[in-house]
Amino acid sequence: MAGKPLNPVLKLVLELGPVFAFFLTYRLSTADPALPAEQAELARMIFATSVFIPLVLAALAVSWWISRTLPKMAALTALVVVVFGGLTIALKDDTFFKMKPTIIYGLFAVILGVGLMRGQSYLQYLMGEVFRMKSAGWMLFTRRFALYFACLAVANELVWRTQDTDTWVTFRTFVLPLATFVFILTQAPLLGRYMEKDE
Repeated sequence: MAGKPLNPVLKLVLELGPVFAFFLTYRLSTADPALPAEQAELARMIFATSVFIPLVLAALAVSWWISRTLPKMAALTALVVVVFGGLTIALKDDTFFKMKPTIIYGLFAVILGVGLMRGQSYLQYLMGEVFRMKSAGWMLFTRRFALYFACLAVANELVWRTQDTDTWVTFRTFVLPLATFVFILTQAPLLGRYMEKDE
């Protein structure tokens, strides 16, 4: 049975729903009051991670069930979530989960950068069906996204290494998605300048 394109609202829910569920699970879960603060944060993080992993996989399954395709970036993200989330749970060390955004954004930056060095826009490969843009526009768009992903990777490293877990969870849940939304809005002039017009 052929699938159909995902509704934009449903797509947003599938992408952000697990993230907000992780935040709520972490905030609302409780740990043994006798535990020191750092160990209590770790216990809540492990519990929230154990909820987050199946939700991410369920969202990916729903996306495939409806559209009969797996978004490449979503599939890569899910793989990293399972690996690093699994390490966090198995080893009882939240360092792995906190590094997950760094790994994901770093990978995206490297993949886009490799494409640029080869004179190709991998964003055009991923998003070319969504909108049509001139080749020069795709290259500039990709260069900006590669730099943006690299900045997010650095920002995540700075936050998780210098702040407590509560601060990092808030940063991961709200600041990163909001920053991406604002970044995309700032690209509107570029899209308008290079968008191919129908005859």
